[in-house]
Amino acid sequence: MRRPAGFNRPAEPAPEAASVPTRKLAPGPKGSRSRREPRDEAASQHAGREGAASPTGASKPFDPNTTTTEPIVLAGPTASASLVTGVAGHNVKPAEPASAESASTESASTVPASTTSSKGAAAPPVAEPSGGTAGARAARSVLRGAQRARKRFERAEVRRFTGRTRRRRTAWIVGVGSIVLTFGLIIGAAYSPLMALGTIEVVGTNRIPAGAVSAALADQLGTPLPLIDAAVVKSELSQFTLIQSYVTESRPPGTLVVRIVERVPVGVLAGPSGFDLVDAAGVVIESLPERSPGYPLIDAPGGVDSAGFKAAAAVLAVLPESMRTQLDTVTAVTTDDVTLSLLGGERVVWGSPEKSEYKSVVLAALLIGHPSGTVNEYDVSSPDSAVLR
Repeated sequence: MRRPAGFNRPAEPAPEAASVPTRKLAPGPKGSRSRREPRDEAASQHAGREGAASPTGASKPFDPNTTTTEPIVLAGPTASASLVTGVAGHNVKPAEPASAESASTESASTVPASTTSSKGAAAPPVAEPSGGTAGARAARSVLRGAQRARKRFERAEVRRFTGRTRRRRTAWIVGVGSIVLTFGLIIGAAYSPLMALGTIEVVGTNRIPAGAVSAALADQLGTPLPLIDAAVVKSELSQFTLIQSYVTESRPPGTLVVRIVERVPVGVLAGPSGFDLVDAAGVVIESLPERSPGYPLIDAPGGVDSAGFKAAAAVLAVLPESMRTQLDTVTAVTTDDVTLSLLGGERVVWGSPEKSEYKSVVLAALLIGHPSGTVNEYDVSSPDSAVLR
């Protein structure tokens, strides 16, 4: 008799083999058996099983065109029963009993596999042994330790890869901090009493008494050098007419140096009360009742504000002192007719103040080659072609 297609499901192992009860047929006469006897015998067996499984015990009619699958419970001496699926109308080979070796292997496994019935229902989970709580706690402790080690490793890697940036940033901070600290110390020391003015030193005076200049600036004593008022110093020094220019220099910790350039007198002007010693700018340096020797008399109609005086003063300013002391008078009405008179009476035609340095060199050479008393007139208005008369 053939089995239906797809009937290859192996039977689950059972502790002991169980026999399937079969219904015996009554013997008949020899040779009286028909072809449908096997089918009738299988149907009788199926009907018997159905009658046994039915709760009422009533048998159901067998339909040969219908295939039913019912679980057959096999009784055995073991605690757990095996489920065997049979097909109506067919003989089912019972499962082989489990050997002692396979039984010991199954009992030694820590987590038994779940048993699934023929209808696909999952068996209830196996309870965890009492020792699993301690194992889970140990696993969590190991996990936390691994997480801490991971964080330490990540921090070390970040420090390693950002080391150059941190060193550069530290260098910038240290450099800028040093500069700021240095400037702070300098500014603090400059405005502290340690830098207060205690000494005034005057340099470059000849006609002006140095003590008078120091006394004029005495009200600045005790003031820190950076806080000395330049406007006050200028106001005090402008009272001295002989001072042409000045420069102040702070010399820590408490010294102020005043460098003075005095006015240089170039000639004298005749006035109603005597003679005024003036410089190239026409500033009166000193007033005397009599003419000072060594300074020529400036004859310029219109006074210090005229064009003649400015031209004559410009010529006298470039002449060396050795030549200036040999002059008696300087006459100038306009800018282009400056004339010099020597002490011996000789006349020097100078012309305009242009190229005065060159003209003074030519005149000095002529005086050496032709001294005073041998020539009446020296014409250096054109220094490249000087004329002697």
